[in-house]
Amino acid sequence: MKTLLTLVLWCLLFVLCWPVALLLLILFPLIWLLLLPFRIVGFTLEALFKLVGAIFKLPFRLIGVKI
Repeated sequence: MKTLLTLVLWCLLFVLCWPVALLLLILFPLIWLLLLPFRIVGFTLEALFKLVGAIFKLPFRLIGVKI
């Protein structure tokens, strides 16, 4: 559904202002590639925080305390 909505919005933009739509079509992959390292760092930090949380909660889970 999200892909269909994106396609419809892009077609609407293409009808209203085709140079901007074509520029967007060209620049979108480049912007995605530039932002990819930040996404990788975000996934890594999220996993690290979950690991640290699990390590701190482990003693309580072993004795049966619900957090």
